Amino acid sequence: MAAPRTAREAWVEEGLRALASGGPGAVRVEVLAQALGVTKGGFYGYFRNRDALLAEMLDAWEREATDAIIERVEEAGGDPRERLGRLFALTAPARGPSGPPDVELAVRDWARRDDAVAGRLRRVDERRMEFLRSLYRPICADEDEVEVRSLTAFSLRIATPLLDVGHGGRSRAEVMELAARWLLR
Repeated sequence: MAAPRTAREAWVEEGLRALASGGPGAVRVEVLAQALGVTKGGFYGYFRNRDALLAEMLDAWEREATDAIIERVEEAGGDPRERLGRLFALTAPARGPSGPPDVELAVRDWARRDDAVAGRLRRVDERRMEFLRSLYRPICADEDEVEVRSLTAFSLRIATPLLDVGHGGRSRAEVMELAARWLLR
């Protein structure tokens, strides 16, 4: 009887874990196979080469971190403030700077050294910003306010895990909640 094949998604998920903890150089077929408890031969049943896996990892990251979030916000409906609140809740940084590395930050770091990844990141960021703008337009007085609120909300999500600061006796979660309320005024 043949050994069961490791699902393609398992390779992608393990690749994303390796990317988050060590960057693209840590995404090595041998290491992933060992982590999955399989031989590296199974990898080639799904992927032509390591570059194909890296591309699929970026696809998965984009789907989960952008497409799926937008779909969840839109499917539940509501007015723009309700949808913004849902977006903030879904994208709140789950870990502080001392927590495990985040795939988002790893992709951003990777993009600094790889033009193709930088292009992908730029497209994803533009899509995210345009989604924020679409939510802010109905509740803001002018396009300047739309842009400032959109950029502030987006920057909070991306930069917060990089900061290691105290919040005057408040937890990071409490401050993020205050920021969300301020952004929803």
